[in-house]
Amino acid sequence: MEHSENILRIMDERGVTSYRMAKETGISESLFGAWRKKPTSKIYSCNLVLIAQYLGCSVDYLLGLSDDPSPR
Repeated sequence: MEHSENILRIMDERGVTSYRMAKETGISESLFGAWRKKPTSKIYSCNLVLIAQYLGCSVDYLLGLSDDPSPR
């Protein structure tokens, strides 16, 4: 599974829309649309950090490296 698929899955589980995430983090909404069309593991670290902070989880959890969503 690509990292973007994991992030989108977590967003869906938490009821966070791409629009809301984009508006509240400053990440382009089109990025999430691009991930839905073509999943990727190439994600800027600054975006990973913003997404993790917004969702209240760790970057490792977003990347699928940990089952523990707790931020460190």
